Amino acid sequence: MAAEGKIDPMHQFVIEPIFGSFGHNNPFVFTNSALWTLIVLGTIWLFMFGGMKRELIPGRWQVAVEGLIAFVDDMVNVSIGPEGKKFLPWVFTAFVFLLFANLIGNMPFGIVAPAHPFTITAQFTFTGVMSLITFAIVLGVGFYKHGLHFLSLFVPKDAPFIFKIFIAPIELISFLVRPFSLGLRPFIAMFAGHILLDVFGNFVVQSLNSHSAGGIAVWVLSMAFIMFVSMIELLVAAIQAYVFAILTSLYIGEAVNLH
Repeated sequence: MAAEGKIDPMHQFVIEPIFGSFGHNNPFVFTNSALWTLIVLGTIWLFMFGGMKRELIPGRWQVAVEGLIAFVDDMVNVSIGPEGKKFLPWVFTAFVFLLFANLIGNMPFGIVAPAHPFTITAQFTFTGVMSLITFAIVLGVGFYKHGLHFLSLFVPKDAPFIFKIFIAPIELISFLVRPFSLGLRPFIAMFAGHILLDVFGNFVVQSLNSHSAGGIAVWVLSMAFIMFVSMIELLVAAIQAYVFAILTSLYIGEAVNLH
């Protein structure tokens, strides 16, 4: 946002109360983050409702839902194997939630002032918790199925012993970094994209207010950049959901099959 000529691209990420207020000893505060989380969940439920009809001759809505389920199911089967069906609910949930949250976060709801758009996946609390759930599954499955032998995941099988001594700590550190990187990737993608759009959106406003030929030139360039970034953001929204889901499948596959 711009206030008195100053650009504040971070304001769009501020969690603000809608009902109630922070402080005043009130533990029940309904925020803009909670509102848009409910909007995302409601949109997902509405979309999935079309796949619950189970009509003999499916319509386009049902085909879209079943196609999405089949897409994630194939991903899980390839990455995990025959046991992948057990983990399909979580991988599908993560994929669909990130996909819808990212896409809704990129919709131009700001055109309607009362909408106050808020991108929930631009908050690390969402993507971070999702990555922790993934690694809770990985560790749970790994130790439940293989016991302490699960630790052999960090030791190259055919490497000489002297190399294993040096490689094992590196593999362990790499494994421990995964939860952070898994959640950081979609968060950074949404966060950075929205900052760019906000900054150049302010350029558009300020260039129009300048009432000069140079301002018109800046307006044209800024609008072109905004349209380009908006298209890229929609693509990134889908890619980041896919990357999170495929990495989740691969990490669980390692725990199941102990590659």
